[in-house]
Amino acid sequence: SGHWEKYKDNIFLTNYEGKQFAVKPMNCPGGILIYKSRPRSYKELPLKMSELGTVHRQELSGVLAGLFRVIKFTQDDAHIFCTEEQLEGQISEIMELTDYFYKKIFKFEYHAELSTRPEKFLGEKKDWDKAEKILESVLKKKKMNYKLNRGDGTFYGPKIDFHIKDSLGRTWQLATIQLDFQMPERFDLEYTDKDNIIKRPIMLHRVIYGSLERFIGILLE
Repeated sequence: SGHWEKYKDNIFLTNYEGKQFAVKPMNCPGGILIYKSRPRSYKELPLKMSELGTVHRQELSGVLAGLFRVIKFTQDDAHIFCTEEQLEGQISEIMELTDYFYKKIFKFEYHAELSTRPEKFLGEKKDWDKAEKILESVLKKKKMNYKLNRGDGTFYGPKIDFHIKDSLGRTWQLATIQLDFQMPERFDLEYTDKDNIIKRPIMLHRVIYGSLERFIGILLE
């Protein structure tokens, strides 16, 4: 998945019976392995998998704060496997769900941020450029104001983050949409298209609550 190369400093590591183990920092590989469990057809796409998954990430003790920043938390993760033609529609759907969830249900105001290729990244720059343009295109079509965060994307793809304010006026990132060309390549994911040609799907990672602990912390305050 690339976490060992690019994310190792944030992972809890341990030795057990002479072997090195890592405590899971991300949920994505689980969804990928389910996708790979049998051959896939274009008729199944977009294929959506959800998981309330617990992850652990190393954080400096000085930045830990109540439920807002913790080292063990639960994400309402979903992974969407789709074709390139389906990408904009799927991203748009997630944005509409996020808007309904925050504004209609919880009456939270939010703002969006587009984060681009970081210094440590997987894959080719041309794929990153394409992914960033797709995210930017959807934001513009939705006429959504957004802040550009250069170099703040994940190591496997650019992303749109949604930030909401707590009772003290601090903003916290919760929902995110990450566009990923890299994991399908690294895990050799495939589907058969309508012409019986083997192709590579594209992956969208998304959370709406983000961290359930952080979301509950904001609600409590």
